[in-house]
Amino acid sequence: MTTTDHLATTASVPAPSPGVAPHPVLLLDVVGLTPTALADMPRLSALADRGSRASLQTVLPAVTCSVQSTFLTGRLPAEHGVVGNGWFFRDLGEVMFWRQPNSLVAGEKVWDALRRRHPGARVANVCWWYAMGMDVDTVVTPRPVYHADGRKSPDCYTRPTWLRDELTETLGAFPLFRYWGPTASIESSQWIVGATRRLLPHHDLTLAYVPHLDYDLQRFGPRSPEARAAARELDAVLAPLLDDAERLGVEVVVVSEYGITEVDRPVHLNRVLRRAGLLEVHTQSGMEYLDPWASRAFAVADHQVAHVYVRDAGELEAVRAVLADLPGVEAVLDRAAQAEHGLDHERSGDLVVVADARSWFTYYYWLDDARAPDFARGVEIHRKPGYDPAELFFDPADRSAKARAGLSLVRKRLGLRYAMSVVPLDARWVKGSHGRLPDDVGDAPVVITSSRGRVRGSVAATAVHDLVLEAAGVATAATVP
Repeated sequence: MTTTDHLATTASVPAPSPGVAPHPVLLLDVVGLTPTALADMPRLSALADRGSRASLQTVLPAVTCSVQSTFLTGRLPAEHGVVGNGWFFRDLGEVMFWRQPNSLVAGEKVWDALRRRHPGARVANVCWWYAMGMDVDTVVTPRPVYHADGRKSPDCYTRPTWLRDELTETLGAFPLFRYWGPTASIESSQWIVGATRRLLPHHDLTLAYVPHLDYDLQRFGPRSPEARAAARELDAVLAPLLDDAERLGVEVVVVSEYGITEVDRPVHLNRVLRRAGLLEVHTQSGMEYLDPWASRAFAVADHQVAHVYVRDAGELEAVRAVLADLPGVEAVLDRAAQAEHGLDHERSGDLVVVADARSWFTYYYWLDDARAPDFARGVEIHRKPGYDPAELFFDPADRSAKARAGLSLVRKRLGLRYAMSVVPLDARWVKGSHGRLPDDVGDAPVVITSSRGRVRGSVAATAVHDLVLEAAGVATAATVP
């Protein structure tokens, strides 16, 4: 049975009532898209020229999970609660990144508003975050197989469940190791675009997230030859999807969460806190692990923003003083200052540290690389207590890194346990970052629509929610006279 047959007959996907179907919309998240990148993307530029384009005012922190949640709810992080790609879960005593339950995102989502006007509206999500339990008709999201012996195999989760087999048969297995890590490449975005093209004709609102600009812009910087090549590469991959949308009469709304800017200074907040006697570790097998329970203060680093959790409110000023004058730190926000940015949520740090334009924050807390935990040298997005862009590299200082990675893959194919210990512990290789609010509109994200005059000037990230509804033909407070 084909995708068309399945979507026409599956009872869990209700058909819209005759005569009240919304205008179909594709909400395309081209992460990292800025005017600089767009200059090397002729197909996407042509869409903007025929339709409309504006600068997008992102939110603090300008990171994937926070901005996507703002797009979909029309609310700031203080309201929807997604204060970063990860945070310290105080009730569990653990730092956790890249969670997937949609229940973590508070507030009504854009499809809820769409369905009030069009009760049968069909909605698909291809690789936007917080997909698990998302109240949409179709979901496609990366979901590795974690084997009992510790191996990890590429795969995806879908709803309806039959869609996983169909996509795997037609597109191949989801290319997990091309989605993130040292081998991240255009292949993951090609797969995502292929899946989106199959779903687009059968849904009224289709969400798709394409990550390709995230890779070489962080590895080499946003104005590097590699970044320009990545923009051209992605533009070619997007072209068939944009052609499909035009042929089907689907309005395209392209958004970007943030702009990646040049950086050359990593700042090790946790090492500073440790040397000040505020951060504690515990040791097992000669490896040091962050101890949130015992620490008086520690930082959850997320690109150019870090949430700092302070156990005793009486030490807030002392912790702030330790961090405020560090080279690379632009601001330390207390609760009042967080409120000015719409970031004062209970999940936020007691302090939020923002980097200057050329700096970013590592999660590193060990003082001797010999005592770093073994996961530090691997791609371990769920085990590290902070974001680690060094995962995009085979250690440039280790000539054997790629060869050892190849040997690990051989062991994997033989069904043997393996450890991909190839990630550098030297943060100086990272050349691009994001998270702070941009200083220049040229480094700001953009919004593009295929409808002429739909947007102009500057659009707030909170307005994307209503922008999608307007494109679908649903009147909002902004469109009612």
